[in-house]
Amino acid sequence: MKLEVYLSGEIHSNWREEITEGAKKLGLPVGFSTPVVTHDASDNVGVDILGAEEKGFWKDHKAAKINAIRIKTGIEQADVVVIKFGEKYRQWNAAFDAGQAAALGKAYIVIHPEEFTHALKEVDAQAMAVAHSNQQVVEILKYLTLQE
Repeated sequence: MKLEVYLSGEIHSNWREEITEGAKKLGLPVGFSTPVVTHDASDNVGVDILGAEEKGFWKDHKAAKINAIRIKTGIEQADVVVIKFGEKYRQWNAAFDAGQAAALGKAYIVIHPEEFTHALKEVDAQAMAVAHSNQQVVEILKYLTLQE
């Protein structure tokens, strides 16, 4: 079984590369897609394409809408969504993506430190798995693509 996996969440570490490289090393039949993970490109896409704004609210609004097209499409096309909550920043976008995956009936896996368990209890309750390491996600993908 080939899986399409959408990797959502924090953009301040190389967790996506660790998962994709782990799957590649095992030869797993998995394709990956992501949101735009370059912070400046994501933040400025609206004004870069549609023009400058005087107020930060409208700059963010334009960028959020364009980014939402990519994110919504990625989640809709995925078989599994993996959402990472990093340790350094609050990822409101990651929580939103988890809600969107749940609303679309998509299976999703979250990754977060154990100390986030209480704060993310509703997100975790809808997840198909709660992982605490990238390697655990690779092992889940290995199991999901197991050929018997």
